[in-house]
Amino acid sequence: MDPQQSQRLEMMLTRMLRGLKIVIERGARETIRELQDRHDEPGSLVPCGYKVYSQNDEDGIISEIFNRIGTTNKVFVEFGVGSGLENNTLFLLHQGWRGLWLDASDAVERARAGYRRLIDNGRLQIRKTHVNPDNINQLIEADIKEREIDLLSVDIDGNDFHVLNAIGCIDPRVVVVEYNAKFPPPVTYCMDYDPHHVWDGSDHFGASLKWFELKMADRGYRLVGCNLTGSNAFFVRDDLVGEAFLAPFTADKHYQPARYELSASFASLSGHPASFKTLASALHGD
Repeated sequence: MDPQQSQRLEMMLTRMLRGLKIVIERGARETIRELQDRHDEPGSLVPCGYKVYSQNDEDGIISEIFNRIGTTNKVFVEFGVGSGLENNTLFLLHQGWRGLWLDASDAVERARAGYRRLIDNGRLQIRKTHVNPDNINQLIEADIKEREIDLLSVDIDGNDFHVLNAIGCIDPRVVVVEYNAKFPPPVTYCMDYDPHHVWDGSDHFGASLKWFELKMADRGYRLVGCNLTGSNAFFVRDDLVGEAFLAPFTADKHYQPARYELSASFASLSGHPASFKTLASALHGD
């Protein structure tokens, strides 16, 4: 093949790939819109979902919850944040929030380096640590002095309920927690506490949505929705719910099945990948 033929072939492949990308993105957009339209009921959070820095559509749902109930101190705690480029509270930092990140992975060192200015000015604390029922209150109290905070987000791929249930040092107005969508209501499943648990990609993790509904009700929270991928459940404290959300506040009403394949779709619709270079400038806190 001569150089001109090679160049023409390269150009043709580039156009084909660009066209394929457009088709995939259009299909993703239509799929998400169709699913959101199915939940277009007054008070439903599903149509409000979108991704900025969350894994899926959590950013939009969290934003809408606080549009309805307002904020107080704009303080968050999140554990299970990875490198800090994709989680449930990074977008909140863009909106003037402050808080604490906890994560056991080595990736958290990237977050510390990337957000050094935010750490230095006190808007963000990042701790590399394994969380468990015995240490979680001490870890939170070391950096969060407020009793009431606006948001707690939990995603540790295993002992989520056991650690969440042990928290007594803070009173979050909103709680986001990963649930195991393998088990639809009325199944009440929760994995036994295992201090050595490492998620192996199987269905042995976390707890079912019905389990969380019942246990969170005991703590004074109502289930107000789930995201489209069947990943996260959203709970609001009883005294804040009023008529702002879609009733009944049950797993039977709000359960979303596992649609993990949509994660790629949300990623394709959220712009270019996040970069520490961009965020260091946008979130310097000056």
